[in-house]
Amino acid sequence: MQVSPLTHQTAPLSRAIADRVIALERDQVPQDVWDYLKLCLADAVGIAFASRAYDFAHKSLDSLTLLGSDGISTIIGQSASVSLRDAALMNGLLIHGLDYDDTHLASVVHCSASAFPAALALAEQRGLSGAELLLATLIAIEIDAMLGTQAGGVFQQVGFHPTGVVGVFGATVATARMMGADSEALVRAQGVALSLSSGSMAFLDDGSWTKRLHPGWAASAALQAAALGVSGFQGPGEAYGGRFGFYALYAPGTSVETEAVSSQLFIDWALRTVAIKPYPICHFNHAPVDAALALRSEHAIAPDVIKSVTILLDDRQFGVVASPIESKRAPQSEYDAKFSAPYAVATALCKGSFSLADLEDAARMDPEVLSLAQRVVCAHDARSRYPDAFSGGVKITLTDGTELEHFEAVNRGAEGQLLPAEQVKAKFLDNCALTIPADRAEQLWNAMLNLDEMNDVAELTALLRTESNRAAQQPSGREAC
Repeated sequence: MQVSPLTHQTAPLSRAIADRVIALERDQVPQDVWDYLKLCLADAVGIAFASRAYDFAHKSLDSLTLLGSDGISTIIGQSASVSLRDAALMNGLLIHGLDYDDTHLASVVHCSASAFPAALALAEQRGLSGAELLLATLIAIEIDAMLGTQAGGVFQQVGFHPTGVVGVFGATVATARMMGADSEALVRAQGVALSLSSGSMAFLDDGSWTKRLHPGWAASAALQAAALGVSGFQGPGEAYGGRFGFYALYAPGTSVETEAVSSQLFIDWALRTVAIKPYPICHFNHAPVDAALALRSEHAIAPDVIKSVTILLDDRQFGVVASPIESKRAPQSEYDAKFSAPYAVATALCKGSFSLADLEDAARMDPEVLSLAQRVVCAHDARSRYPDAFSGGVKITLTDGTELEHFEAVNRGAEGQLLPAEQVKAKFLDNCALTIPADRAEQLWNAMLNLDEMNDVAELTALLRTESNRAAQQPSGREAC
């Protein structure tokens, strides 16, 4: 690949981030941001419990046994404790494992999945309060959203998973501050984090599991980077600009004006634009699925009267969910199905819904869904607001020649269409029901919504250690552990 022009900056962004983080206090956070943060983290915890029912979680946990992992830190859904960094690794993997976790749309970063595990592990080790845990998590989310937004969707186009390559920075800064870092230490830690940033999109070629690992690796690596920075280890003084900085390497051609970007950090709150997912699939597929369901409901469409379906997206999204079209029409694994717009829309039109069950082997082999998916194509739509919103729609041609179309400018769950608390709770309880009793799930929900009242996060981690029944309600195609 040809090397692009150097990223332009007016001043070091690492320093600007450090100074703003040092100055941030809890009373500067608006109440609506604080309240929504608790919903996002409750959602994350519910997904982590659901992930314990799946084979990828079992295999990941088995790897800890091979290496040994003694410590006092909590893995969600497990009574036995492990080392600090392994807890962060596993909790990030569990939260992101079903690709059902929240997303900051403009950056395409699953912020909570790396921010919360890193902050939780350190808060538990140090006996910090729930409010301190929340503030640290928010710091990480805001930094990741800011950094990711500047790339304008370029990360995925050049083969990097945004959550993997961005997530380490926010978690590094947040946990370094939790360790008592001054501004100099925060700059050093960000420089170290640059060498630990990673996350390839190669999983798209074969449906393998590595994407699930990226947020957990970011969280674990962040704890190491933070500790090194606080200990005086020298990292590059600017992590983001320069010829070998973050943007030059991972988003070539990106231009970042430090003053314009950093001046909005902790003022223009990115969390307000974080979307909680209503469906357990890639966020790019959500608006087309909602559009398909709207047309199905309004016109009572049966699959056998559909001649063809055109999914309407921005063509920059095609490489993730629309091409190569032949393989997207017949996903070979549960993870393939998550990243297939044709499969998601065909399922919605055939079944009138989309849930975790629709990703399992029996559902993926449904002949009616696969037949309809063969009649699906994807086309660019200039109305899309991507990457600021994950717009999308469908155009359906019936066998009698009738054409029906529905387009969603903003996907449900995103800013302007945030999921209300009752829908987030319903999702949380459904996810927890895969592995833990309903009464324990209710306790957890209440604890998450009152996290800022806890004097010690040990109250929360005691509940998170509720042993998951990993063999219960084992999804088809998944081995019991």
